[in-house]
Amino acid sequence: MLCVRVWTRCGVRYRPWRRNASHVGAARLDLSGIYPPIATPFTAKEDVDYQKLEENLQKYDKIPFKGLVVQGSNGEYPYLTEEERVEVVKEVRRSLPLGKLLLAGSGCESTRATVQLTAKMAAVGADAVLVVNPCFYKGKMDIWALIHHFTKVADSSPVPVVLYSVPANTGLDLPVDAVVALSQHPNILGLKDSRGDITRIGLIVHKTKAQDFQVLAGSAGFLMAAYCVGAVGGVCALANVLGQELCELERLCRSGRWEEAKVLQQRLIEPNAAVTRKLGVPALKQAMEWFGYHGGACRSPLQPLTEAETQLLRRDFSTNGWL
Repeated sequence: MLCVRVWTRCGVRYRPWRRNASHVGAARLDLSGIYPPIATPFTAKEDVDYQKLEENLQKYDKIPFKGLVVQGSNGEYPYLTEEERVEVVKEVRRSLPLGKLLLAGSGCESTRATVQLTAKMAAVGADAVLVVNPCFYKGKMDIWALIHHFTKVADSSPVPVVLYSVPANTGLDLPVDAVVALSQHPNILGLKDSRGDITRIGLIVHKTKAQDFQVLAGSAGFLMAAYCVGAVGGVCALANVLGQELCELERLCRSGRWEEAKVLQQRLIEPNAAVTRKLGVPALKQAMEWFGYHGGACRSPLQPLTEAETQLLRRDFSTNGWL
């Protein structure tokens, strides 16, 4: 019922979506697994440091990730030019083994720009694109505008589309009804949900079970709970630091070893909160330095941690046995 109403409200009376040759990949791509949304290293002059990026990629290659998310929130994509965003994806694809997936962030504020950037990401090797919802004019981003936006992007995208809901950054949630409607599109493969509402994730899994639709937890803090209600994996900032441990948590959940999974999950909650909602990307990059990766400084206007924040970050890792 919702889809029929949406097609009329958007001003275009769509026929039911049909899978065509360009959308066959969406049906075959299996997203299940763990993905770090990789950070973007910068030089002292705030240029992208491709040498340090390559060194990080070599270390990640030793961890059983399903793939990498490139140019997500932790990659500081709002502060990169379009050319930089595409070039980073191109460089990662060059280093990433063919057996691992590359999900590229291609979301922009306008539908037109998102369509264009999505095509460029596909051209340089993205297996799928991660598309965040527009949010600058959030008062006008109702369910109809959002469905229209994502439909246009998916219609034109050469690769499958993964929806991205991150209200902590956008100030705007992607409504469940919109996700359910969009799940019927043959080129929309799944959703990364970073809100952390397990009832919402469970409801989306339940309402889209008739579709070939996959939900990824957007944070390590609720990964186990997300698996319990039907998520297939996670895009977790903490995987940049504790990647092996996140993959172990995935293995425990998928094999039904819930008691062991619970113990590990509990030890990940505070470090995860520290590098996400509490202290953000500067904390993630600092933690990466402690664990042998290149994090470094963020691009301005993001500032380094204060001494007090650094001590708080260290405490959240050390009291859980990671430092």
